[in-house]
Amino acid sequence: MRGLTVQVRDPVATRVAAVLDERLETHTDAPLAVALSGGSDSLALLHLVSGWARLNGRPVIALTVDHGLQDASADWASRCAAMAAERGRAHRTLAWTGDKPKTGLPAAARAARHALLARAAREAGASVLLMGHTASDLGESAAMRAAGSSVPDAREWAPSPAWPEGRGVFVLRPLLTVLRGELQDWLARRGVSWIDDPANLDLRYARARARVAKPLARPAALARGPHFNVEAMYGRGGEIILFRDAPARILSAACLCAAGTSTPPRTEQLTNLLDRIAQEDVIATLAGARIQAAGDTLTVSRETGELSRAPLSPLALCQNEPAVFDGRFELTAGAPGLTVQPLWGHAALLPKSEQTALKALPSAVRGSLPVVSDGAGHWTCPILAVSPSVRIRSLVQVRFEAALGLITKEADAHPVARHGEPGGGVLH
Repeated sequence: MRGLTVQVRDPVATRVAAVLDERLETHTDAPLAVALSGGSDSLALLHLVSGWARLNGRPVIALTVDHGLQDASADWASRCAAMAAERGRAHRTLAWTGDKPKTGLPAAARAARHALLARAAREAGASVLLMGHTASDLGESAAMRAAGSSVPDAREWAPSPAWPEGRGVFVLRPLLTVLRGELQDWLARRGVSWIDDPANLDLRYARARARVAKPLARPAALARGPHFNVEAMYGRGGEIILFRDAPARILSAACLCAAGTSTPPRTEQLTNLLDRIAQEDVIATLAGARIQAAGDTLTVSRETGELSRAPLSPLALCQNEPAVFDGRFELTAGAPGLTVQPLWGHAALLPKSEQTALKALPSAVRGSLPVVSDGAGHWTCPILAVSPSVRIRSLVQVRFEAALGLITKEADAHPVARHGEPGGGVLH
């Protein structure tokens, strides 16, 4: 009797592959970026993603952040490079340099990590950054909230929280249905060892205390990300126009995106504003945004008055290198020697045709628009005129749609500029 070949089903790989199949494209040259710390979660992620990518024709690059907080961190980064090489994958180490805060270190490290990873992913041409958060992390977050923390759950798919470094980059967490112990068993069966960071057991930090408190069961529900039905219009000046009865979460996202900031409004302030909006027409400032409630609509835009309290310095534009102005517009110079700054105080320097076009925009948005100078006395607002000298893309709409969960997979995530405004000031 001929022998039979029996295929053993891998439940961990099957669960992860189902998420990757749903969210990612196949057979494209765009790489997938994997955050690799060398711990069991991220190392298992690299192995699982590499297997999927090999079957689906995708390149992979592993990215390691060296926070410089442990004596062994440089050695760990070298070990991560070796781990990636063993899988035949490219690797890059990203260093968090500069002074470290005395307090709030975990939050600062997390923000720095997201910014470094997002920037490196974009530079590599990746629109998806995969991270190794697990079902155990969700359990730890629940324990932290029970102890009084306000930490949110990690979501399976979400826009990068780093801004503007993370523009066009989405974070995918395909391990949220898998416990850390399952991943460690999965690696051990394959003879793969990982790095144990002692900081994970440092009881000065809330997550470490939650991790050692008790065994964690798999959460009953998975946070796959919000998806709101919303109707909105977008102005040329970067404003977002909503129906007046827009709920708090949508107005919060609109403030964040229209203002170009990275810190959303505080819940108490947002609630108080919504109470006012329900009773009367108002013009208010919140988290760097200007909100005007009139008739049936809410118009949310950048608060120009902020420029008098905290002026933006001119930003030098490098030729053919995209740069973000005020968190809202991406500009690419087609010539050397150009700088960009707010239009506030410079409107009289524009060509007459642009001054006329400026009058057609709401007065509230004019001062915060970008104006470009060549240093020789020529000025232009690239929102108002078209030329190859400087191209502009509005990031407001696509960021707003991402925040509302309207972009749910890689195929819809790029290019960032699909809603961008064409433009370019004429520099004679």
